[in-house]
Amino acid sequence: MTVYRAAWVCPIDQPPIENGVVAVADGRIVKVGTASALGASRESAIRDLGDVVLLPGLVNAHVHLELSWLRGRVPPASCFTDWVKQLMVTRAGVERPDDRGVIEPLREAIAELRATGTVAVGDISNSLASPGPMREAGLDGIVFHELLGFKERDGALVERTRADRSAAGIRVSLAPHAPYSTSPELFRAIRSAVDASDCGIMSVHLGESPEETELLSSGTGAWRGVLDSIGAWRDDWVVPGCGPVEYLDGLGVIDRQSLIVHGVQFNDAALARLTEIGATLVTCPRSNRWVGVGVPPIERFYRSGVAVAVGTDSLASVEDLNLFSELRAMRGIAPGVPAGKLLESATIIGARALALDSELGSLTSGKRAEIVAVDLTGSVDDIEEYLVGGITPSQIHLVSTGFPHPAPKHPNT
Repeated sequence: MTVYRAAWVCPIDQPPIENGVVAVADGRIVKVGTASALGASRESAIRDLGDVVLLPGLVNAHVHLELSWLRGRVPPASCFTDWVKQLMVTRAGVERPDDRGVIEPLREAIAELRATGTVAVGDISNSLASPGPMREAGLDGIVFHELLGFKERDGALVERTRADRSAAGIRVSLAPHAPYSTSPELFRAIRSAVDASDCGIMSVHLGESPEETELLSSGTGAWRGVLDSIGAWRDDWVVPGCGPVEYLDGLGVIDRQSLIVHGVQFNDAALARLTEIGATLVTCPRSNRWVGVGVPPIERFYRSGVAVAVGTDSLASVEDLNLFSELRAMRGIAPGVPAGKLLESATIIGARALALDSELGSLTSGKRAEIVAVDLTGSVDDIEEYLVGGITPSQIHLVSTGFPHPAPKHPNT
């Protein structure tokens, strides 16, 4: 057994512990407590890590690893559909699971995630290029095979792509992209397939942009124009005349095992309904700003009682995959939300959304010893506020893979 001592320990499922220790044996957490109360047997190897805070590995509940090659190639925009058009032009015809120009940046992105404290992800993939590299790097999570088709009139696409979703050692589920790119028939087929699978968890982009809400409420606006221009509009689509949550709720495709990503445009009624359903809302505030959809109402998210997880989204719309940077953005947007709640969102709530909370998300006896150490810079009175105030990659170390563990070189370090 090894006992790690640190200036602070943040277990997440209990208050922070000053002068704390975490005892580990065979890759599992044995005990967590104060150094004086826990002590150590003669058989224990005591490692004093000094002025650091220990916390569980982070969970990035929404990322697009296969888009990592687009880092720095799609500039910020003031209108979401403008950003999407540039993404489509840049991305056209490039991604294949065997494309070295896609795979190498994907592997580098996984290394960046690991080095900045992330131990599990909810990855969105069209090419299914990510399961192999994730497995090789020991990155846990779910890969959501994203399907699109506004003109799909049945579930044939789900069946045609079924054979692609075999990935040893990594759970693969399905994800309908969004209301403006997925037909009602395809939404229902995906939900049915997910319900019948071993995973049962679904992810969907929802309430991200004003253009999306306009399409759903009136059938007009920029998304209608985009769909017309690419030949994807269907004249028999019935305009629902409601908001995004009401639309998918009416289709019967969201439940407590749904990850609802973004929600920038959600009103209080939508948030109340998600809370009632028990779905998880994944916020990605830095990406929201980049793509021109606005600032997510994070304080309203927490006031509503909905479970809030955190994602970075892709490197096409964010500077880096450091989830601590996302927490810093959330703190700036929502100063009234307790820092401990933000940390829960980046750990235990994300783990719960991916059905990993029995293994990850808190420093709890019996869970995997996926422990992150963050260097302290000077005296710290409120350790939770410190952790959401901006932590750089050079401060982050993975205890489970050796300490210290230097982060790889990448932009914004």
